[in-house]
Amino acid sequence: MNLRQLRPILMASGLLLALPGCDKALEEYNPSGLTAENVYTTPAGFESLVNGAYSYSRWWYGKEDGYSMSEMGTDLWLRGAGDVNPDLTDYATLQSSSRAVTELWTQFYAAVNVCNAGISYVGKSGLPDDRKLVREGELRFLRAFYLWHIVEQWGGVHLSTSPTTTVQTTAQRTSVDGFYKQIFEDLDFAVANLPATPPADYGRANKAAAEALLAKMHLTRGEAGMPDAQLHNQKAATLAEHVISAYGLALQPVYADLWTMSNLQNKEVVWAVNYSKDLSMNDLLDASLYPGGHPRGSNNGHLLFLMKYDDQPGMTRDTENGRPFNRFMPTRFLLNLFDDAKDARYDASFKSVWYTNAPVAGKLAKGDTAILATKRAIPAAVAATKKYVIWDVNRVYNAAGRAASDRLHYVTLKKFDDPTRATFNEAQSSRDAYVIRLSDMYLTAAEAYLKLGNTGSAVPLINAVRRRAAKPGQQTAMEISAAQVTLDFILDERAREFAGEQLRWFDLKRTGKLVDRVRANNPEAGASIQNYHVVRPIPQRQLDAITNKEEFKQNSDYR
Repeated sequence: MNLRQLRPILMASGLLLALPGCDKALEEYNPSGLTAENVYTTPAGFESLVNGAYSYSRWWYGKEDGYSMSEMGTDLWLRGAGDVNPDLTDYATLQSSSRAVTELWTQFYAAVNVCNAGISYVGKSGLPDDRKLVREGELRFLRAFYLWHIVEQWGGVHLSTSPTTTVQTTAQRTSVDGFYKQIFEDLDFAVANLPATPPADYGRANKAAAEALLAKMHLTRGEAGMPDAQLHNQKAATLAEHVISAYGLALQPVYADLWTMSNLQNKEVVWAVNYSKDLSMNDLLDASLYPGGHPRGSNNGHLLFLMKYDDQPGMTRDTENGRPFNRFMPTRFLLNLFDDAKDARYDASFKSVWYTNAPVAGKLAKGDTAILATKRAIPAAVAATKKYVIWDVNRVYNAAGRAASDRLHYVTLKKFDDPTRATFNEAQSSRDAYVIRLSDMYLTAAEAYLKLGNTGSAVPLINAVRRRAAKPGQQTAMEISAAQVTLDFILDERAREFAGEQLRWFDLKRTGKLVDRVRANNPEAGASIQNYHVVRPIPQRQLDAITNKEEFKQNSDYR
């Protein structure tokens, strides 16, 4: 089965695997009569289980709740007028009732349970022995991937490596160290057993993806004060450099080309969550065919960062400019990170100009500039001479960097735009969601070398990324020296390279910089963030459903 046809076998067969802490009101119902024993012990059934295990990544990557938990509440983004998860954007009301937190907790535990089931049944799958090892490698890669999201978001919560087939009424705490012990064990198995060649089904994990994720896990455990921090950092650097050199991967020569819809499967992609051009093969909720699907389906990134342009003179909504949900707007800090005279990533990442598509007689002809949104200040006398609307930095932000106007109009992240959608109101996009790009490996190795005290080895890795990012003729000007390599510089560089790509919250937490950098650079979230926000609240639905409430309590300072 092609991975673009993901359907969780548990849903397709009518099976229900209960999760730790699921609602007590849930009852198991199996109208088909199928059981794990007679489904997973056939090659076709087991292959469907593996495909289903991949599908849960779509609840996070390319979806609004996933963006809220991975990009919002950082130094890079403010709440747009349409933000539906403000508790995650500015922390002021973040508690155990959070809808997004509850949804993603449920989906990640479902994902782990499917992986557990597959690992348990792989020996009975009827697959040839060599394919058993590959499929188990994929399942262990995915389990490590999902466990990483769980432990980084919620800390030392419930960990189980056995499939759950009945309602569980107790949960136990496993330490963060215990989670990472399992993550490393699973990824070591994946590295040893996954093929080095690109998979025939795009989106499957291979050895390069497993090594890349393993490098990122070692980097996470390589923070100062961690046991064996130096060893973890050395492993992170070695693995990341191996991914760079060993698998025929390469940085795209032009950064902007990464975001072209016709070039999504390029040599810079180490691993991606893939979405089909046939939208019916994605994950849209369907009461009959896909009752466990997502209510919006497919990749929604193209909706979320767009300013509202279709309320301005000369503009009407179209597929080229997108359907503006105006959920998220950039901080002034993010915009100012770019030296856009040298760095091509600013123009490749952000949209500042909208051209007239609904002419205004006597004022705006088709193709004229209709809107300019800019991080620069435009003097009022200059703005008065223009036919177009200007949203400059002083109109969008106040002196402290808070949103000063209506949160509807601002410089727009355009990385995820999809002008290939069939209609201008289509919410689904077939854009793949990049999870690990090769540039991440360059900056992962550089960060590891910095922590090892070897800035000389970090410099060429950072410069490789910066030279690729340079405007023509600016390659040398973009290079840095060893004296400039600091943790804050690397975090700034990661912001320039990966803004919006669902990495930022993890980057800031990994480096111990989440609270400090949010307070310094995000005046809205910075007013509310506290030290305990480095983990999320455990959903109240989970806590209400368990019987051992004294042993499994809410994360500190949440209610």
